[in-house]
Amino acid sequence: MWLQRIRHGATLSGDLYDRDDQVADNARALAQFLGAYREISLTRSVFELAISAGALVLLWVAMWFSLSVGYWLTLLIAVPAAGFLVRLFLIQHDCGHGAFFRHRFANDWIGRVLGVLTFTPYDVWRRAHAIHHATTGNLGRRGIGDIETLTVREYFARSWLGRLGYRLYRHPAVMFGLGPAYLFLLQHRLPVGMMREGWRPWVSSIATNVAIAAAVGLMMWFVGPTRFLLVHVPIVILAASMGVWLFYVQHQFEGARWASDEKWNLHEAALHGSSHYDLPGMLRWFTANIGLHHIHHLSSRIPYYRFPQILRDRPELRQIGRVTIGDSLRCVPLALWDETAQLLISFRDARKLRSQPML
Repeated sequence: MWLQRIRHGATLSGDLYDRDDQVADNARALAQFLGAYREISLTRSVFELAISAGALVLLWVAMWFSLSVGYWLTLLIAVPAAGFLVRLFLIQHDCGHGAFFRHRFANDWIGRVLGVLTFTPYDVWRRAHAIHHATTGNLGRRGIGDIETLTVREYFARSWLGRLGYRLYRHPAVMFGLGPAYLFLLQHRLPVGMMREGWRPWVSSIATNVAIAAAVGLMMWFVGPTRFLLVHVPIVILAASMGVWLFYVQHQFEGARWASDEKWNLHEAALHGSSHYDLPGMLRWFTANIGLHHIHHLSSRIPYYRFPQILRDRPELRQIGRVTIGDSLRCVPLALWDETAQLLISFRDARKLRSQPML
């Protein structure tokens, strides 16, 4: 079945990558329409921040007390606690887009404080994330703020060691387990990828590191080093894996679109290169509606609490890039972009495809 789709895609790739002007114009017009939803409510923003931070604090204390009952209970409470930490990261995310408060000063300083909780230097992340938004789906500008994605030809052009490295990087145990822990606990301690940006990334990283060290030291003094680690490490690791999973599904899904530099269009890439991760209501709330990622990429300054209204006003957006939980599980093997067929495929499919006479 997959080979039929690839062959069919190969016969149509010329038409698909002519990028019908009407499609791009529609995406651009939709982005202009979405501008009407950028209004920020200070009351709503403060409420969202307070309830998320307050719930995390209460759950953290509950985990601390639960240590005397059994660690199984502590780990159980860690799941919703991690969910609230993810929610705080997504508030930090909106601050980075200037979408949470009206004034940049408030966005930036709330974002920096939250960066201590999320182990993410705010200014470094904001810069990398802005590059991600400006280049998403562009094959010629990969590398910053993205999950590394090779084309089929790039993969097979690598040495066996290079291919092994990429396969390990893409393995689920690394991508959603070891990788997130490394990213948030270690890689974020230095401005990786931003070394050429001057002194500002270093200030952001070092200041965040110092604040994290001070907060961790204070908490260890208050509850003890062992108890702190038993409570906080599971929260951070679970939240990191949740966050990477969300980001993965937002751009590594079956209907994703990529284009070469000269054929790439910002608005079309935003609308069709980002998914609509259609989650149940409770999970949508915990993830601050970030599953509506195609809407977010079209107009990144819309507060996340406006997204449900957009879907009510423009119901046709529900089906664009829609990915269910079941669909998302089937996205995990997708690791290579086939430039001929214009779709993501697995390593197994790439090997089979390479053996076909058509290639």
